[in-house]
Amino acid sequence: MKKLHFIFDKNKKSLAYKKKLLKKFKNYSPKKSSCIVVFGGDGFMLKNLKKFYKFKKPFYGINCGSYGFLMNNSSIENLDKRILKSKKTTIDSLSINCAYGNGLNQNLLAINEISIFRQSKQTASLNISVGKKEIIKKLIGDGVLISTPAGSTAYNLSVHGPVLSLNSGKLAVTPISPFRPRRWKGKIISNKSVVKIKNLDSKKRPIAAVADNIELRNVKNLTIRRNKKVNINLLFDSNRSLNNRIKKEIKRQKGSNY
Repeated sequence: MKKLHFIFDKNKKSLAYKKKLLKKFKNYSPKKSSCIVVFGGDGFMLKNLKKFYKFKKPFYGINCGSYGFLMNNSSIENLDKRILKSKKTTIDSLSINCAYGNGLNQNLLAINEISIFRQSKQTASLNISVGKKEIIKKLIGDGVLISTPAGSTAYNLSVHGPVLSLNSGKLAVTPISPFRPRRWKGKIISNKSVVKIKNLDSKKRPIAAVADNIELRNVKNLTIRRNKKVNINLLFDSNRSLNNRIKKEIKRQKGSNY
């Protein structure tokens, strides 16, 4: 772990660390490094996971943001030794094929979730199928999201979706402010499932799709599945285990009133 590639966000804390660390460590290229070290918050980490996963190197995050669910503690003391002693956690990703605009098509990668939102004052009108089974003929509301276990404690939890353990082999399909059917709470499905979402009225009720930090507008339909080719390796200090923090969120959710 002596060959490190550092990536710094542009906030004050990250830049202060940059000034100190680059005096002590050589900043290797991503290709030649043994580990990619990211200074920032969860959003910055997600952006760089998607940018550098192709190098197949583990990522170690230092929290310079707010909550830092995907990050380690905000400290650079004995950094090289901490990285050497850290434990690896592998998280899944989603592959999304999206038809949008005037006959356009794009493949997206999502690590936390793919979110589908209404794009105007009109509610979204969506048809949702899992495999060959239609689970919702017409969902009317603000939208829906499909979350991985790693992302289930993020936006998914904020809209009262279920928290999933990392080794659950599941995905969460969670509605966003459903109007009809009003009491639909969503569904937990196998991560081997293929989810298809169709906009039932794209002219009157346009929708946007957001894969973590990438947005496409005027979406017609999406096909979502687990991306078996992209598995992300994150490194965590023993006192910052991602699995343990997710388990705490599961207990917290079970003890809540929703």
